[in-house]
Amino acid sequence: MLKFLIWCLLLFLCWPLALLALVLYPIVWVLLIPFRIVGIAVGGVLDLITAVITLPARLIRRVA
Repeated sequence: MLKFLIWCLLLFLCWPLALLALVLYPIVWVLLIPFRIVGIAVGGVLDLITAVITLPARLIRRVA
């Protein structure tokens, strides 16, 4: 909703820029998809490494 209100304000102030933003927003969104996928993969790998490193401590804590 906030993006829409900002776009309406931009449309009121400078309509050519608002129309350009309306056209470019989906293109930029599609171009950023690979970076999102890489971010999800890197986050998963870092979570896995954290789990493997902290596993002995968690096992010892559970036994004791």
